[in-house]
Amino acid sequence: MATQQKKWVETARRYRTYIKVEKRLSENSVEAYMRDLEQFAHFVLVKWDVPPRKVEREMVERYLEWLYDEGREKSSQARMLSGIRSFFNYLLLNDEIQSSPAEDISAPKAGRTLPDVLTTEEIDRLISSIEVDTVKGRRDRAIVEVLYSCGLRVSELITLRVSDLFFGEGYIRVIGKGDKQRLVPISDLARERISLYLDERKAAKSNEEVLFLNNRGKQLTRVMIFTILRRAALRAGIDKKISPHTLRHSFATHLLEGGAGIRQVQELLGHESILTTEIYTHLEAEHLRSTVEEHLPL
Repeated sequence: MATQQKKWVETARRYRTYIKVEKRLSENSVEAYMRDLEQFAHFVLVKWDVPPRKVEREMVERYLEWLYDEGREKSSQARMLSGIRSFFNYLLLNDEIQSSPAEDISAPKAGRTLPDVLTTEEIDRLISSIEVDTVKGRRDRAIVEVLYSCGLRVSELITLRVSDLFFGEGYIRVIGKGDKQRLVPISDLARERISLYLDERKAAKSNEEVLFLNNRGKQLTRVMIFTILRRAALRAGIDKKISPHTLRHSFATHLLEGGAGIRQVQELLGHESILTTEIYTHLEAEHLRSTVEEHLPL
Protein backbone atom coordinates (compact mmCIF):
# COMPACT_ATOMS: atom_id res chain seq x y z
CA MET A 1 0.00 0.00 0.00
CA ALA A 2 2.90 2.34 0.74
CA THR A 3 4.03 2.37 -2.90
CA GLN A 4 0.59 3.27 -4.26
CA GLN A 5 0.02 5.81 -1.49
CA LYS A 6 3.22 7.57 -2.55
CA LYS A 7 1.86 7.83 -6.10
CA TRP A 8 -1.36 9.38 -4.81
CA VAL A 9 0.60 11.90 -2.75
CA GLU A 10 2.82 12.88 -5.69
CA THR A 11 -0.13 13.24 -8.07
CA ALA A 12 -2.16 15.18 -5.49
CA ARG A 13 0.74 17.60 -5.02
CA ARG A 14 0.81 18.37 -8.76
CA TYR A 15 -2.98 18.66 -8.82
CA ARG A 16 -2.90 21.16 -5.94
CA THR A 17 -0.52 23.35 -7.92
CA TYR A 18 -2.78 23.10 -10.96
CA ILE A 19 -6.01 24.19 -9.24
CA LYS A 20 -4.24 26.92 -7.30
CA VAL A 21 -2.09 28.42 -10.07
CA GLU A 22 -3.90 27.61 -13.31
CA LYS A 23 -7.51 27.36 -12.13
CA ARG A 24 -6.91 30.20 -9.64
CA LEU A 25 -9.15 28.76 -6.95
CA SER A 26 -9.19 30.47 -3.57
CA GLU A 27 -7.16 28.99 -0.72
CA ASN A 28 -10.33 27.77 0.98
CA SER A 29 -11.50 26.04 -2.21
CA VAL A 30 -8.10 24.44 -2.74
CA GLU A 31 -8.11 23.05 0.80
CA ALA A 32 -11.67 21.73 0.38
CA TYR A 33 -10.78 19.99 -2.90
CA MET A 34 -7.68 18.43 -1.36
CA ARG A 35 -9.53 17.17 1.73
CA ASP A 36 -12.14 15.49 -0.47
CA LEU A 37 -9.44 13.98 -2.69
CA GLU A 38 -7.52 12.65 0.32
CA GLN A 39 -10.65 10.90 1.58
CA PHE A 40 -11.34 9.37 -1.83
CA ALA A 41 -7.71 8.25 -2.18
CA HIS A 42 -7.82 6.61 1.26
CA PHE A 43 -10.99 4.72 0.31
CA VAL A 44 -9.43 3.46 -2.95
CA LEU A 45 -6.17 2.46 -1.29
CA VAL A 46 -7.88 0.50 1.49
CA LYS A 47 -10.27 -1.29 -0.89
CA TRP A 48 -8.10 -1.88 -3.95
CA ASP A 49 -4.60 -0.46 -3.37
CA VAL A 50 -4.25 1.02 -6.87
CA PRO A 51 -2.67 4.30 -8.08
CA PRO A 52 -4.77 7.15 -9.56
CA ARG A 53 -4.33 5.99 -13.16
CA LYS A 54 -5.79 2.56 -12.29
CA VAL A 55 -9.04 3.82 -10.75
CA GLU A 56 -12.11 2.41 -12.48
CA ARG A 57 -15.70 3.58 -12.73
CA GLU A 58 -16.94 0.92 -10.30
CA MET A 59 -14.57 2.26 -7.63
CA VAL A 60 -16.04 5.74 -7.93
CA GLU A 61 -19.57 4.33 -7.76
CA ARG A 62 -18.69 2.26 -4.70
CA TYR A 63 -17.28 5.35 -3.05
CA LEU A 64 -20.52 7.26 -3.66
CA GLU A 65 -22.48 4.33 -2.21
CA TRP A 66 -20.26 4.47 0.86
CA LEU A 67 -20.92 8.19 1.25
CA TYR A 68 -24.65 7.47 1.06
CA ASP A 69 -24.36 4.73 3.69
CA GLU A 70 -22.46 7.13 5.91
CA GLY A 71 -25.44 9.49 5.81
CA ARG A 72 -23.71 12.28 3.90
CA GLU A 73 -25.98 14.99 2.58
CA LYS A 74 -26.77 14.91 -1.13
CA SER A 75 -25.06 18.26 -1.53
CA SER A 76 -21.87 16.81 0.00
CA GLN A 77 -22.03 13.76 -2.26
CA ALA A 78 -22.45 15.99 -5.31
CA ARG A 79 -19.55 18.22 -4.23
CA MET A 80 -17.24 15.26 -3.73
CA LEU A 81 -18.15 13.79 -7.11
CA SER A 82 -17.44 17.16 -8.69
CA GLY A 83 -14.00 17.16 -7.05
CA ILE A 84 -13.28 13.63 -8.29
CA ARG A 85 -14.28 14.64 -11.81
CA SER A 86 -11.97 17.65 -11.62
CA PHE A 87 -9.07 15.48 -10.48
CA PHE A 88 -9.45 12.94 -13.28
CA ASN A 89 -10.00 15.68 -15.86
CA TYR A 90 -6.61 17.01 -14.76
CA LEU A 91 -5.09 13.55 -15.38
CA LEU A 92 -6.75 13.51 -18.81
CA LEU A 93 -5.27 16.89 -19.69
CA ASN A 94 -1.83 15.58 -18.80
CA ASP A 95 -2.29 12.33 -20.76
CA GLU A 96 -1.91 10.24 -17.62
CA ILE A 97 -5.17 8.38 -18.31
CA GLN A 98 -7.13 7.62 -21.48
CA SER A 99 -10.59 8.22 -20.03
CA SER A 100 -12.11 9.46 -16.79
CA PRO A 101 -13.68 6.86 -14.47
CA ALA A 102 -16.00 9.60 -13.19
CA GLU A 103 -17.38 10.45 -16.63
CA ASP A 104 -21.18 10.26 -16.98
CA ILE A 105 -21.72 9.31 -13.33
CA SER A 106 -24.82 11.17 -12.19
CA ALA A 107 -24.63 13.27 -9.08
CA PRO A 108 -27.43 12.87 -6.53
CA LYS A 109 -30.06 15.55 -6.95
CA ALA A 110 -30.15 17.99 -4.07
CA GLY A 111 -33.05 20.36 -3.55
CA ARG A 112 -32.15 24.00 -3.10
CA THR A 113 -32.53 25.33 0.39
CA LEU A 114 -32.58 29.04 1.02
CA PRO A 115 -31.04 30.50 4.15
CA ASP A 116 -33.18 32.56 6.48
CA VAL A 117 -33.68 36.19 5.55
CA LEU A 118 -33.66 38.89 8.20
CA THR A 119 -36.11 41.75 7.95
CA THR A 120 -34.71 45.27 8.00
CA GLU A 121 -36.10 45.59 11.53
CA GLU A 122 -34.18 42.46 12.60
CA ILE A 123 -31.03 43.80 10.95
CA ASP A 124 -31.38 46.99 12.99
CA ARG A 125 -31.90 44.99 16.18
CA LEU A 126 -28.92 42.80 15.43
CA ILE A 127 -26.58 45.75 14.92
CA SER A 128 -27.99 47.76 17.83
CA SER A 129 -27.48 44.81 20.19
CA ILE A 130 -23.71 45.31 19.92
CA GLU A 131 -22.53 47.78 22.54
CA VAL A 132 -20.00 50.34 21.31
CA ASP A 133 -18.42 51.34 24.61
CA THR A 134 -15.36 49.15 23.93
CA VAL A 135 -12.93 48.81 21.02
CA LYS A 136 -14.18 45.26 20.45
CA GLY A 137 -17.77 46.46 20.36
CA ARG A 138 -16.98 49.19 17.86
CA ARG A 139 -15.14 46.63 15.73
CA ASP A 140 -17.99 44.10 15.90
CA ARG A 141 -20.65 46.66 14.99
CA ALA A 142 -18.56 47.78 12.00
CA ILE A 143 -18.16 44.14 10.95
CA VAL A 144 -21.90 43.42 10.98
CA GLU A 145 -22.69 46.71 9.25
CA VAL A 146 -20.20 45.97 6.45
CA LEU A 147 -21.29 42.34 6.06
CA TYR A 148 -24.88 43.42 5.50
CA SER A 149 -24.61 46.74 3.66
CA CYS A 150 -21.89 45.49 1.27
CA GLY A 151 -23.14 41.89 0.89
CA LEU A 152 -19.70 40.38 1.48
CA ARG A 153 -18.72 36.75 1.82
CA VAL A 154 -17.07 36.01 5.17
CA SER A 155 -13.79 35.25 3.38
CA GLU A 156 -13.96 38.66 1.70
CA LEU A 157 -14.58 40.41 4.99
CA ILE A 158 -11.68 38.91 6.93
CA THR A 159 -9.24 39.67 4.09
CA LEU A 160 -10.45 43.25 3.55
CA ARG A 161 -7.45 45.58 3.83
CA VAL A 162 -7.15 49.17 4.95
CA SER A 163 -5.83 49.96 1.46
CA ASP A 164 -9.11 48.62 0.00
CA LEU A 165 -11.08 51.50 1.52
CA PHE A 166 -11.86 54.34 -0.86
CA PHE A 167 -14.15 56.41 1.31
CA GLY A 168 -13.69 59.58 -0.75
CA GLU A 169 -15.06 57.79 -3.80
CA GLY A 170 -17.70 55.96 -1.77
CA TYR A 171 -16.70 52.34 -2.38
CA ILE A 172 -14.49 49.49 -1.18
CA ARG A 173 -12.41 47.09 -3.24
CA VAL A 174 -13.27 43.45 -2.61
CA ILE A 175 -11.13 40.44 -3.53
CA GLY A 176 -13.57 37.65 -4.32
CA LYS A 177 -13.31 34.07 -5.51
CA GLY A 178 -10.39 33.37 -7.82
CA ASP A 179 -8.75 36.63 -6.66
CA LYS A 180 -11.21 38.58 -8.81
CA GLN A 181 -11.68 42.19 -7.77
CA ARG A 182 -14.90 44.17 -7.68
CA LEU A 183 -15.89 47.58 -6.41
CA VAL A 184 -18.79 47.72 -3.95
CA PRO A 185 -20.50 50.94 -2.81
CA ILE A 186 -20.28 51.52 0.93
CA SER A 187 -23.00 53.29 2.90
CA ASP A 188 -22.38 56.39 4.97
CA LEU A 189 -23.26 54.47 8.12
CA ALA A 190 -20.82 51.64 7.38
CA ARG A 191 -18.16 54.21 6.58
CA GLU A 192 -18.83 55.93 9.90
CA ARG A 193 -18.61 52.63 11.82
CA ILE A 194 -15.31 51.73 10.19
CA SER A 195 -13.88 55.20 10.81
CA LEU A 196 -14.66 54.97 14.53
CA TYR A 197 -12.91 51.62 14.72
CA LEU A 198 -10.00 52.79 12.56
CA ASP A 199 -9.16 55.67 14.91
CA GLU A 200 -8.35 53.17 17.66
CA ARG A 201 -6.83 50.61 15.32
CA LYS A 202 -4.29 53.19 14.15
CA ALA A 203 -3.44 54.01 17.76
CA ALA A 204 -2.57 50.34 18.28
CA LYS A 205 0.08 50.72 15.54
CA SER A 206 -0.43 47.25 14.10
CA ASN A 207 1.58 46.29 11.02
CA GLU A 208 -1.24 44.08 9.74
CA GLU A 209 -2.71 45.17 6.41
CA VAL A 210 -6.11 43.58 7.03
CA LEU A 211 -8.77 45.89 8.41
CA PHE A 212 -10.41 43.90 11.19
CA LEU A 213 -8.06 42.51 13.84
CA ASN A 214 -8.41 40.29 16.90
CA ASN A 215 -7.24 41.20 20.40
CA ARG A 216 -3.69 40.18 19.49
CA GLY A 217 -3.59 42.45 16.47
CA LYS A 218 -3.91 39.59 13.97
CA GLN A 219 -6.43 38.73 11.25
CA LEU A 220 -9.80 37.46 12.41
CA THR A 221 -10.89 33.93 11.53
CA ARG A 222 -14.15 32.79 9.93
CA VAL A 223 -15.12 31.10 13.21
CA MET A 224 -14.76 34.38 15.11
CA ILE A 225 -17.15 36.12 12.69
CA PHE A 226 -19.73 33.35 13.15
CA THR A 227 -19.36 33.74 16.93
CA ILE A 228 -19.85 37.52 16.78
CA LEU A 229 -23.09 37.06 14.83
CA ARG A 230 -24.45 34.28 17.04
CA ARG A 231 -23.90 36.33 20.18
CA ALA A 232 -25.47 39.42 18.63
CA ALA A 233 -28.51 37.39 17.52
CA LEU A 234 -28.91 35.99 21.01
CA ARG A 235 -28.83 39.47 22.56
CA ALA A 236 -31.27 40.77 19.94
CA GLY A 237 -33.71 37.94 20.62
CA ILE A 238 -33.59 36.64 17.04
CA ASP A 239 -34.17 32.89 16.92
CA LYS A 240 -33.38 32.41 13.23
CA LYS A 241 -30.22 30.55 12.27
CA ILE A 242 -27.79 33.37 11.48
CA SER A 243 -24.46 33.24 9.67
CA PRO A 244 -22.49 35.69 7.51
CA HIS A 245 -24.29 34.20 4.53
CA THR A 246 -27.64 35.16 6.12
CA LEU A 247 -26.62 38.81 5.96
CA ARG A 248 -25.39 38.44 2.37
CA HIS A 249 -28.66 36.79 1.37
CA SER A 250 -30.67 39.47 3.19
CA PHE A 251 -28.66 42.18 1.41
CA ALA A 252 -29.52 40.70 -2.01
CA THR A 253 -33.16 40.11 -1.11
CA HIS A 254 -33.69 43.64 0.19
CA LEU A 255 -32.10 45.13 -2.92
CA LEU A 256 -34.37 43.14 -5.21
CA GLU A 257 -37.44 43.98 -3.15
CA GLY A 258 -36.43 47.63 -3.39
CA GLY A 259 -36.41 47.51 -7.18
CA ALA A 260 -32.74 46.80 -8.01
CA GLY A 261 -32.13 44.83 -11.20
CA ILE A 262 -30.88 41.28 -10.98
CA ARG A 263 -27.83 42.24 -13.06
CA GLN A 264 -26.92 44.92 -10.53
CA VAL A 265 -27.23 42.46 -7.68
CA GLN A 266 -25.15 39.94 -9.60
CA GLU A 267 -22.32 42.46 -9.92
CA LEU A 268 -22.50 43.50 -6.28
CA LEU A 269 -22.36 39.89 -5.09
CA GLY A 270 -19.51 39.03 -7.44
CA HIS A 271 -21.29 36.15 -9.19
CA GLU A 272 -19.90 35.04 -12.55
CA SER A 273 -23.28 33.71 -13.66
CA ILE A 274 -26.64 35.37 -13.25
CA LEU A 275 -28.07 31.90 -12.58
CA THR A 276 -26.13 31.80 -9.31
CA THR A 277 -27.79 35.04 -8.25
CA GLU A 278 -31.16 33.32 -8.66
CA ILE A 279 -30.44 31.32 -5.49
CA TYR A 280 -30.31 34.53 -3.49
CA THR A 281 -33.73 35.71 -4.53
CA HIS A 282 -37.29 34.99 -3.57
CA LEU A 283 -38.64 35.83 -7.00
CA GLU A 284 -41.12 33.45 -8.50
CA ALA A 285 -39.68 31.26 -11.25
CA GLU A 286 -41.73 32.82 -14.01
CA HIS A 287 -40.81 36.35 -12.97
CA LEU A 288 -37.14 35.43 -12.77
CA ARG A 289 -37.20 33.78 -16.18
CA SER A 290 -38.64 36.89 -17.81
CA THR A 291 -36.04 39.05 -16.05
CA VAL A 292 -33.18 36.88 -17.31
CA GLU A 293 -34.58 36.93 -20.85
CA GLU A 294 -34.84 40.70 -20.67
CA HIS A 295 -31.20 41.11 -19.63
CA LEU A 296 -29.56 38.34 -21.68
CA PRO A 297 -29.45 38.86 -25.48
CA LEU A 298 -30.54 35.66 -27.22
